[in-house]
Amino acid sequence: METQELNTHLKFNKKFGQLIEIGEESAKVRLEATEDMAVDEEGLIHGGFTFGAADFCAMATVNDPFVVLVRSQCEFMAPVKVGDVVEFVSEVIMKEKRKEEIKVVGTINEIKVFEGIFSCVKLDKHVLKKK
Repeated sequence: METQELNTHLKFNKKFGQLIEIGEESAKVRLEATEDMAVDEEGLIHGGFTFGAADFCAMATVNDPFVVLVRSQCEFMAPVKVGDVVEFVSEVIMKEKRKEEIKVVGTINEIKVFEGIFSCVKLDKHVLKKK
């Protein structure tokens, strides 16, 4: 994978997903599940952390400063627990003008724990900028 420079989500906290690689139409993000992500005494990680890292992987794949998520369809296939390291890899599966669909797969030791399709749109300016 040819490494590129990240152009979006520049203030994303590495604690919630660290960008490992970024290519022309792909990315890789690693999430290290920590105790402060747990929801119970068993060490189960809240799915929001898994989703957030996968979403960041999709955003890095599009890699446009003004990309936004408009829809997602996700499957959580296995639980993530404290101490797990989830590796997310992504690929563009559809590209049409400003819209892209990104498939993201998350694995722990090569076992699939997450799969999602993220529909992203590239805007002309920041989503919070007034017209």
